[in-house]
Amino acid sequence: MKNEFAPQHLHIAAFAKSQGTLAGEEKLVAFERVMEENQGLGGQTLVSHSARGEVQPDAAGVDELWLHLSAQATLSLVCQRCLGAVDVPVGFERDFRFVATEELAEVEDEESEEDVLVLSKSFNLLELIEDELLMSIPLVPMHEECPKPVKLQASDADFEAQA
Repeated sequence: MKNEFAPQHLHIAAFAKSQGTLAGEEKLVAFERVMEENQGLGGQTLVSHSARGEVQPDAAGVDELWLHLSAQATLSLVCQRCLGAVDVPVGFERDFRFVATEELAEVEDEESEEDVLVLSKSFNLLELIEDELLMSIPLVPMHEECPKPVKLQASDADFEAQA
């Protein structure tokens, strides 16, 4: 019997134990906070994503649940040099380990290299994708070369007259 998994209500333990995979595309309009960064434009732009679950034993031989996740999209951001629109490809590849409680996740997240999340029977994978996409947006988006010459200095006629 093949398991069908839904990204909005993902049973993490079942997904990992069955070595489940998910791949798909969602319209950008489904990611409200990313749409804000995208100037409210491009709602039909596709966000491609893939996820794979697995169980790996830790050093003591105890099984740990893992999620390997990646996503990509092209966003229309504001160039910080010319203030025009610039298309910026964003994406990520991350590994997440799941633990039983919030307290354990907090402690282990500080001590480990991977991201540690709390196990859930109805985990919203799309929310995690949105969080990771937001973190992958460059702090200062810019064109390689702006389409119009950029004025790199400012002068005030009143200031120069008084000098």
